[in-house]
Amino acid sequence: MRPTVAAPESVTWAVHLDRAMWVAGVRALMLQALHPVAMQGVWQRSDFRSDPTGRLLRTAHFVAVTTYGSLEEADRLGAHIRRVHRALSFTDPATGRRHRVDEHDLLVWVHCAEVTSYLETAVRAGVPLTPAELDRYFDEQSVTATYVGLSRDDVPRSVADMRRYLARVRPALRVTPEARQAVRFLLWPTVPEHLSALAPLRPLWFPVGALSYATLPAWARREYGVLPEVPGQEAAATAALRTLRAGLNRVPERYYNLIFDEATVRSAEESRERLLAAGYRVENGFRALRSLTRFRAPDPAAVPAPDGAASDGSGPDGVVPSPRVPADS
Repeated sequence: MRPTVAAPESVTWAVHLDRAMWVAGVRALMLQALHPVAMQGVWQRSDFRSDPTGRLLRTAHFVAVTTYGSLEEADRLGAHIRRVHRALSFTDPATGRRHRVDEHDLLVWVHCAEVTSYLETAVRAGVPLTPAELDRYFDEQSVTATYVGLSRDDVPRSVADMRRYLARVRPALRVTPEARQAVRFLLWPTVPEHLSALAPLRPLWFPVGALSYATLPAWARREYGVLPEVPGQEAAATAALRTLRAGLNRVPERYYNLIFDEATVRSAEESRERLLAAGYRVENGFRALRSLTRFRAPDPAAVPAPDGAASDGSGPDGVVPSPRVPADS
């Protein structure tokens, strides 16, 4: 059995463990809010307004578990999410229609808004990915969609498929008062109780929120109108994103992990032990100083193929993962 949902040599691992994901995660929430029906589901049936930071941390936990968690851990979390979603419904005030939180089209939109935000932000921040790896990322992430109740073929599995989906859904997207208010929450969120010690650092969040907003599509920024547009904004946002990423990637792991919930950190520690037991080796030493633990894959000839994997070193679907490992900066 595979030690982690995604292998350290996968594109998913390279994108999701990069520290530009803080910007990517907030951008995803801002993008999701542009779907009027999906936004009503969040507005009416979540604690987003009272704890936007908590929602971001829960999203971070889901991304973590479906990246480096065990298969059993991811299955448990997915089952919990599906069970919660089944029990929730809301009313669209524009139509009076009752909706379930787990409606197919809403789940697809949330998935696509997330993975496109993660990938686009990572690439703009400087994560080097080839065109083939961009396609592979969307294909790998179709597995993640299954944890919320979709099938792999329900979601786009390549760049071309994703572009077609976004073009098709674009006419339905618009800024509602709730969406605009959500963006304001995300630009200046409350600090959850378990992070109260970090409250004095709250002003440092604004650059993350502002960058998340600045990396939205131009049409979305114009419709939101929350922050002013400036000449050369696209290039400036990309440069600032790369600077922020470089700074975050120099923070030692032991300090960086203080941001996350205990369950997320524990999942990371358990995944490290499983990877070592499976023959992976930690590639960079000095644990107290390193910003990101990097793993070297075991020699395929020396390690039996895991359940469901091909003997030629390919993944469960016969896709050979990228040999590149994410860098520290």
